[in-house]
Amino acid sequence: MRNAAEGPPAIDLADETPIPRRMVRAWALWDWGSASFNAVVTTFVFSTYLASGLFVDPLIVAAAGSDDRNPALMLAKAENATIISGALTIAGILVALLAPILGQRSDGSGRRKLWLGINTGLVVLAMAAMFFVAPVPSYIYVGAALLAVGNVFFEFASVNYNAMIVQVSTPKTVGRVSGFGWGMGYVGGIVLLIILLVLFIQSFGSPTGNGLLNVPFGSVGGSLDIRFAILVSALWFAIFALPVLLRVPEIPPRSRTNRVSFLGSYRQLFQTIAALARRSPHVLMFLLASAVFRDGLAAVFTFGAIIAAQVFGFTASEVIYFAVAANVVAGVGTFIGGWLDDRVGSKAIIVFSLCGLVVAGTAVLVIGSGKSGFWVAGLALCLFVGPVQSSSRSFLARITPPGREGEIFGLYATTGRAVSFLAPALFGLFVGLTGDTRFGIVGIVIVLLLGLALMIPVRARPARID
Repeated sequence: MRNAAEGPPAIDLADETPIPRRMVRAWALWDWGSASFNAVVTTFVFSTYLASGLFVDPLIVAAAGSDDRNPALMLAKAENATIISGALTIAGILVALLAPILGQRSDGSGRRKLWLGINTGLVVLAMAAMFFVAPVPSYIYVGAALLAVGNVFFEFASVNYNAMIVQVSTPKTVGRVSGFGWGMGYVGGIVLLIILLVLFIQSFGSPTGNGLLNVPFGSVGGSLDIRFAILVSALWFAIFALPVLLRVPEIPPRSRTNRVSFLGSYRQLFQTIAALARRSPHVLMFLLASAVFRDGLAAVFTFGAIIAAQVFGFTASEVIYFAVAANVVAGVGTFIGGWLDDRVGSKAIIVFSLCGLVVAGTAVLVIGSGKSGFWVAGLALCLFVGPVQSSSRSFLARITPPGREGEIFGLYATTGRAVSFLAPALFGLFVGLTGDTRFGIVGIVIVLLLGLALMIPVRARPARID
């Protein structure tokens, strides 16, 4: 008989027992809260803030005047975008080295929620520290470093969170549950962005501040409108991360005979990879394919707002308007994709959506400089991003052996980050070669195409490791 002190039994995808909806909602609220990092920090507010003229030498800004197409100003902004991409590249290397080991060591420990809470807390602290990134050119490095730190611990938290999907779903519902979580993230992003827009960022005609709270803006006001928005976003994440920690049962600890040192964990990881190569090579192919196309997806979000601001002349408020619309479209696409996932299969959703992303990304390159064209092409991109992310999670959950979720989702994070330098590097390369931020989209499209090509031969069969 199981010791009662071990907590409730774990739920895995081999169990058809219906999952209480309150547990699914509690789990999905982490996705809702994580929109504060995904939408506000990495996509539409903080990264755009870092890449703006506020972090360019004031002499260059003064010389450019009102000419946003001034070559010196454009080059300086492009250099800032390159600094951001470099910081994210370093973050990706750290995640690649550590994520599978941390996930592996949590399997069977009964501490999955503990590590989810610790890593989420570190993300919240990094976000709160972003408040101190004032609009001073030299602070671009501080801001990029905090962005990188946030990304590292967000990925670590995501390993534990994604592994928990088997505790809140069954084989018949895993697609819908995954889609529900991703969709909640987009809806949470909409709500939060509207709150930030109204309270802090939208200009209501006041010469001294933005938002209903009349918060000082621009270099003269220390950009407190943006900085307070990030601070509120940190609090948002902290609050909505609590339900999953309080309401979803912890996995019970089990006797483990494979306790090894930290360095020994790498040897064990290589053994797992070797076993997958012998018995389930399709799993490794999926991990490789998803690593590539997820890097492209991350670049769409990370650099999309930068392209909108620098190439198409979107103001800070217009970026937020686009962000709200983008989250609406992405949420709709994700909910529909999750519903279809349980009917037509995860792979079909992934392949179809990647094709749509390639077409929409190419359109961004050729639509000219009109804002209306970017609205159409940009929203088309967002329609397909969510289904790829959601179905990738459900695909891996279906083929992962019970009790190995932390290790496999850690490997999922590692392979994702092992090539996470690819899209940022190609984005930076094309920007550097042309001196025009628009051409960064070429690098992103190349990565998406490569991921699509690798995904086509993948077969959906359960993994065999032991």
